Amino acid sequence: MSRESFTVDSTAGIKLDVRIYKPPIADEHPKENPVIVLVHPYSVLGGCQALMRGIARELSSKGFTSVTFDMRGAGKSTGRPSLTGFSEVNDVVSVCKWVSQNLSLNRILLVGSSAGLAFFKCLYWIAFFMSKVQAFSTIFSVKSGAAIAGSAVDKVEEVVGYVSLGYPFGLTASILFGRHHKAILESPKPKLFVMGTKDGFTSVKQLQNKLKSAAGRVETHLIEGVSHFQMEGPGFDSQMGNLIVPFISSF
Repeated sequence: MSRESFTVDSTAGIKLDVRIYKPPIADEHPKENPVIVLVHPYSVLGGCQALMRGIARELSSKGFTSVTFDMRGAGKSTGRPSLTGFSEVNDVVSVCKWVSQNLSLNRILLVGSSAGLAFFKCLYWIAFFMSKVQAFSTIFSVKSGAAIAGSAVDKVEEVVGYVSLGYPFGLTASILFGRHHKAILESPKPKLFVMGTKDGFTSVKQLQNKLKSAAGRVETHLIEGVSHFQMEGPGFDSQMGNLIVPFISSF
């Protein structure tokens, strides 16, 4: 596996730091395999492309060129993050178009993840010592990588499918990201929603109720007994790769 770094222009003069993980030379990316673009968790709460590195490496080892990037205001990218994530949709679109034009591959799978594990752990312990765990949990239980990626799906013709790793369908998260729901639910493109049954932010019932109205092919994969933060951890990177590859290979 090799890794290369690039700078991609987004809207409003924003410069995005992009990293590409390529399969080993002996197993170069087959032309029929889509490029997988991974969208990191909410920048405002510490999300950055480093959180997607493990999954990107896992996918590249399976023969898929994978792309991570810092959205505006995260990592080495310029600008400031937005509260609702709508400006960041432009970043996803810009990266996807750059990938299509520069990697000579015209099929893209978008993978979106939710909130950053390390940041939430810090908040938890601060809240614990302040005896306000419940208040902090309510205020900061917002996550957006999956929502932002979902809103970009139909804005790029080359995107052929979408995978969500912990979509923010819960009530509190919907206050900020509810307007993103319509775009992905109405998209006719194939969709896979992965979630732990003990997610803590979106219940299994909430997920199922939302997906009843979804257009096109919709699949779900529930990981029994796993919480939101457990699923985001590096211990599940391999499992995420094992779920993504069969899904994209099926269309």
